[in-house]
Amino acid sequence: MNLLPRRYHRIKQVLEKRQPDLTVLTEDVHKPHNLSAIIRTCDAVGILDVHSINTTDEFPTFSQVSQGSDKWIFLHTHPDIKTAINYLKSQHFNIYAAHFTNKSVDYRDIDYTQPTAVLLGAEKWGVSEEAANLVDGHIIIPMLGMVQSLNVSVAAAVILFEAQRQRLARKMYDTSRLDARRYHKILFEWSYPDIATIHQNNGENYPFLGENGEIIH
Repeated sequence: MNLLPRRYHRIKQVLEKRQPDLTVLTEDVHKPHNLSAIIRTCDAVGILDVHSINTTDEFPTFSQVSQGSDKWIFLHTHPDIKTAINYLKSQHFNIYAAHFTNKSVDYRDIDYTQPTAVLLGAEKWGVSEEAANLVDGHIIIPMLGMVQSLNVSVAAAVILFEAQRQRLARKMYDTSRLDARRYHKILFEWSYPDIATIHQNNGENYPFLGENGEIIH
């Protein structure tokens, strides 16, 4: 069965605004509702890939907070923080940890139009010392009240919407920024997930899609 054209064009519209050089790395964020809320924010600002490590227990499942946004985000897990950071650096990301030190700068002072990964630490302890020593810089959200920090998912939203603001100003959402091969692969998988699974299991290439999302055999 072919997809409704309106649904297909909506999927294309969302995919064409995805930002392959903006991402989040979570370190031991173990509460499902926090991870889900972070992923929901990532979807909202056009992030396609999220990275995560969890050394405390089993990886948390998504809660209803994500409201299905996890279907539109690729979550990549890593065995430890050093591996995750080295991977992101190999992909030319600048990595900034939400972490209070004497080297921390206001989160708004970062140029998020450059390839950027935002590191967010555990709910109770924050970013580990190892991670803090491996990243390119530390950022803080200025606090004017009695509390010293925000909930991790709230902090993620504050920082990521600043990144979105900067990228909108640079018109980075105006044209598709994904590699053409990955774009067409994801477009088919989002449009026809069940058919994509069949082709994957059979080791077959995906069919071509027509102008309105119809499958061309």
